[in-house]
Amino acid sequence: MELVTGILVLPQRQTALVAKQAAEVDVLSGGRLRLGVGVGWNSVEYEALGQDFHSRGARIEEQIAVLRALWTQEVVTFEGRWHRITQAGLNPLPVQRPIPIWMGGESDTVLRRIARLADGWLAGGTLRTPATRLPETPGGYPAMVDRLRRYALEAGRDPAAIGLECRINYAAGPAEWTRLAAEWRRVGGTHLSVNTMRAGLASPGAHLEAIRRVWEVLAGAS
Repeated sequence: MELVTGILVLPQRQTALVAKQAAEVDVLSGGRLRLGVGVGWNSVEYEALGQDFHSRGARIEEQIAVLRALWTQEVVTFEGRWHRITQAGLNPLPVQRPIPIWMGGESDTVLRRIARLADGWLAGGTLRTPATRLPETPGGYPAMVDRLRRYALEAGRDPAAIGLECRINYAAGPAEWTRLAAEWRRVGGTHLSVNTMRAGLASPGAHLEAIRRVWEVLAGAS
């Protein structure tokens, strides 16, 4: 079992503080954290937090470099556009060095960034097939996975080293869970999550039972 953020809007936050918080969670969980991050879309959130919305793409790339330095080195000196660290570090360091960073988002710019920098892709929303794809994503997720893998090769990375996670809706029902999970498996998906929101579930226990039911259905269908 892992602990995963899906997702943390990283450019809204102080990088060193995120690094420290993530390291503590990783230590307390015995090395089971996967940090999901993204650039976000809501300019009002950035304004309210005193951050620049328009530089978020470039800033997250520098943030990832800072995070990985802080997670793997006892003493860090870093001079960037947005960060300056002079002989400082985290104590304790995380169990995972570095903690895996997965990125969310679906734009072409984001897919290229994931291909260059991330350990995995958290596909936004729920799994789309050709019958349910949005107009801006011709071919649905299979086509997007193909593009991501092509961009990884262009960046000199092994596409198989980039994990793939997508999400299915509990409210859709067993037949849809099975169909969508099978499609994600065909495109080489490594992880599948379950969205239990908006399903009329009234307690934490009901959400856990829903996840258990999806697992049982998919395990029986595989």
